[in-house]
Amino acid sequence: MKPTDPNIRWIEEPRLGLTGRMYLPLVVQGLTTTTRHLVSPKQTVSFPEERPKIGNPLIYRGVHRLNKDDAGRVKCVACFLCATACPAHCIDIIAAPSPWPDREKYPESFVIDELRCIFCGMCEEACPVEAIELTSLFDLTGRSREEMVFDKEKLLSVYDQTKDAEPMPSHRGGTTP
Repeated sequence: MKPTDPNIRWIEEPRLGLTGRMYLPLVVQGLTTTTRHLVSPKQTVSFPEERPKIGNPLIYRGVHRLNKDDAGRVKCVACFLCATACPAHCIDIIAAPSPWPDREKYPESFVIDELRCIFCGMCEEACPVEAIELTSLFDLTGRSREEMVFDKEKLLSVYDQTKDAEPMPSHRGGTTP
């Protein structure tokens, strides 16, 4: 490619005035932003002594839970849609024939690696029976990698902890966030 090529369109560099050459508008814009942050209300809280306020906990994407049906059984039908939709491949399900007549399969093992999860909510969107949900629990801690791999019992215990504060979408009375 040569500079004399007729297919090349050359553009003139814009001419800057005295203020533009001194970067004065950019300096004023930066000082305005700094001053606005200096006088605005602070959002920082002393966690864990003070809990941060979440605007709408029903749309927050925190720790997963496995929902139970009205009979207290795991609601999952082991269709593998959540594991298929998961872009982080953090869901592992082992299906077994269901002992109940209302479904074909149930998850004999259901494991979510919370360290691998990106909390995108695709599993929740893909689930046809509202079996998996993301809760507003955000203080997820563990001393080892194994503690952060949630099995079925741990996911069901999250349901027991959060079912009153965060009911399943089908039990919210038609209010979807």
